[in-house]
Amino acid sequence: MDEGFNFIAKMKRYIFSLVFFFFLVNYSFGQNTFPYKLDLKPVNIPGLPGLHSFAHGQYDNKWLIIGGRKDGLHARQPFNAFPQSQNNTDIYVIDINTLQFWSSTLNNLPVGIKEQLQSANMNFYQDGNSLFIAGGYAFSSNENDHITFPNLTAVNVPGLINAVINGDAIQTNFKQITDDVFAVTGGYLKKLGNTFYLVGGHRFDGRYNPMGHPSYTQTYTNQIRKFSIHHSESQLSFSNYETITDPVHLRRRDYNLLPQIFPNREEGFTISSGVFQQEADLPYLYPVDITEKQYKPVTAFNQYLSNYHSAVFTFYDSTLNEMHSIFFGGISQYYYQDNQLINDKQVPFVKTISRLTRYADGTLKEYQMPVEMPSLQGASAEFIHNPAVPQYKSGIIKINQVKQDSILVGHIYGGISSPALNPFNSNRANITSASNVIYAVTLIKNKQGTGGQLIDGNNPYDIMIYPNPADNSIIVKFDLVNKTTVHYYITNSLGQLVKQEQFVNNSAGVNNFTIRLDDVQPQALMVTFVFDDKFFVTKKVIKN
Repeated sequence: MDEGFNFIAKMKRYIFSLVFFFFLVNYSFGQNTFPYKLDLKPVNIPGLPGLHSFAHGQYDNKWLIIGGRKDGLHARQPFNAFPQSQNNTDIYVIDINTLQFWSSTLNNLPVGIKEQLQSANMNFYQDGNSLFIAGGYAFSSNENDHITFPNLTAVNVPGLINAVINGDAIQTNFKQITDDVFAVTGGYLKKLGNTFYLVGGHRFDGRYNPMGHPSYTQTYTNQIRKFSIHHSESQLSFSNYETITDPVHLRRRDYNLLPQIFPNREEGFTISSGVFQQEADLPYLYPVDITEKQYKPVTAFNQYLSNYHSAVFTFYDSTLNEMHSIFFGGISQYYYQDNQLINDKQVPFVKTISRLTRYADGTLKEYQMPVEMPSLQGASAEFIHNPAVPQYKSGIIKINQVKQDSILVGHIYGGISSPALNPFNSNRANITSASNVIYAVTLIKNKQGTGGQLIDGNNPYDIMIYPNPADNSIIVKFDLVNKTTVHYYITNSLGQLVKQEQFVNNSAGVNNFTIRLDDVQPQALMVTFVFDDKFFVTKKVIKN
């Protein structure tokens, strides 16, 4: 059986190499049908402050900006990280058409609302005229500590915009409730059908430090939290709360959650990358698809060029059944330099603009676009849609309904700007800043089809597990080209991590390991292997 497995593994490597070579040579003649190009133009609004990690809403062509930070990347030292003085304590309204802005202080609001709405990395979603904001992280004077706020706040967007512009009192435009369900920062709040989804993120209380010293407590949600929100003029509440838990695949924060239309025309979301892996301070590279019925880790594919939250927009071609997502700059473990793909495990700021396309056959492909950001920026920026462009409720642009050859799809505002790739690791976070630049983003039809450079995202690894069903143990076989790090996680149907270990005696070639299951209750299990802190493979095993 070893010889047979060895032969199959060698053939798979050979075939994989041929396919990889084929794509490198022929990417521009394959599925790279992208008849568009991008144009970015800076827009200057005198006096507009720089911000990042904020929440936003929109009404009557005016933007509502709440929370975020006025400084750049957080410092390494706990006493200097996320200072209260750099919280954004003002609400801004921006008219992108007249290049005007107005502001109003948060300081006249009740303490609970005022403190949450000056936090960073809140989870937010606009549903009609209501902007719902959950969680966020900042210093709380009331708690005398940095906390993740356990609040859900509803904002009357048109009412607040008008009050800020007219200089009126703003207090009546907010409602707030408190529950630990909402104590999340760095995740996403979205809506699918009538259900709200609070996806990923973590609860972080205390002062940040990079060495793991006990100045804070941190708990990843590892969850998709689903609930209904009931909101009227007199009350705000939630119900129908349920969770999906997975400590392996849903351990994500500070990522991009992409609204998607899948090849079967079903709407949902895709978790794109995010941090941090359990065994390595590195991003996850594979996506996770979410629909009303299920979530699905797509471990056969890795996305390399965008790992942290950045400005991103999506559009769907209903004729070709192709779903496109465009990422602008940000922070990434991988980037191109002189046409070479660089792997920088310090995870630097990048200029990259990249595209992730889901084709009609379900395959995912990633491309480096032929245009870059003007500088190292885009991290924690927001893409604000042009409401005049046809789009689904989720914000996906209906590209087939766009008849013009050139269309302003939206604007990028804010984010962190850095003059260096890795200022954090050289203890120079103070050289970074919050950007006040707005970029108008235009999508232009281009018959030449310069879709960018294809990046091979295939996962070359696989595992064989037997017997399955199993009694007290399983045998795992996998093939390695070179000796590398290999560890595994076993989770049960309740989303509990029941076993984890690292294999330290692996070698190049075929490897055989036995995993004992004596202490595991009979049930369905998911066994996930991680190769080289980069490639994940998950198999289902039935324990008798």
